[in-house]
Amino acid sequence: MADGSGAELPKLSELLEEGWRILEAGDPGGPEGIREVQRGVKVLEEATRMVTQLDLFSSNEDLEEISSADLRFLLLPALLGALTLKQGDQSRRLQHLEAARTYFLDFLKRCHRYKVSDFTLPPQPRETGENEGYNPPDPQSNLTAIAVHRQAKIERYKQKKSLEGKLAVMKEAVKSGRAEEEQIREFYLLHLRQWVCTALEEVDSIDQEIPLVKAREMIKKGEELARPPRISRPPMKPFILTRDALQAKVFGAGYPSLPTMTVDDWYESHLSKGVLPDQGVHSKPRDEEEEAAERERKVESDDPEALQHARNWDKWKDTHPRGYGNRKNMG
Repeated sequence: MADGSGAELPKLSELLEEGWRILEAGDPGGPEGIREVQRGVKVLEEATRMVTQLDLFSSNEDLEEISSADLRFLLLPALLGALTLKQGDQSRRLQHLEAARTYFLDFLKRCHRYKVSDFTLPPQPRETGENEGYNPPDPQSNLTAIAVHRQAKIERYKQKKSLEGKLAVMKEAVKSGRAEEEQIREFYLLHLRQWVCTALEEVDSIDQEIPLVKAREMIKKGEELARPPRISRPPMKPFILTRDALQAKVFGAGYPSLPTMTVDDWYESHLSKGVLPDQGVHSKPRDEEEEAAERERKVESDDPEALQHARNWDKWKDTHPRGYGNRKNMG
């Protein structure tokens, strides 16, 4: 118990108060606020370890057996859950949600065991096995469950508002040190009941958010798998492209720090690497030369068809002077 812990209790009290203060400071703004929240989580985790080492609470004792000074330490898991949810790292949102749910559920189980207030524990999340058959929900039972759930939320809201009013009245006396032990005990019992309402709301909200976060992560993983791998090519080293070897010597003398490469060298280098465009473009002029040579051979061998083609071409040139039909930019 806390009464026999000696000098350890003030330090434990300071840790609890510091973590509580950070939580009540509001939502973190910017990197500095987020770091403060993370510090608050560490402070409350240290306080939780100390409570475990001191063995302040036992499953064999009743609420009446817990000293008034120790009641506040039952709040530690609830405060830890609330601060965990305030951490802003969206890449670890699922981890934070699951951790916060564990903290809140631990708090609710303790309060349920000590009969701090009358409430029903949230259901454990159920994993659907592969061999389980799907049973479609009964619409009528669904409507009934929704109505019961909604009524429970309304009752919790009313209870929470009533507790907040009572706590506001007692807070001044307790913080100033003028409250008697009975008032201190009632003050922390009211806090526990208020946090029971908050924890139930948070667990309900977490259970709705977790499937959405999991679905978002699955979509993100699917997009990453579908994205084609990016091929990285080594950066090209700068060089001077010249028409021929003579020009390469001239440029090489003026820019000794940059290598020179003729057009033929550049073509051969890219051809060997397989990075040239369609090679068919370069074979077309050679095909036309071969065709002209074939026609000339036929004319020389007095081929009738080739001779007639040559005569027709000569007649066409006689009646169509050079530049015929080219009226571009001539009005």
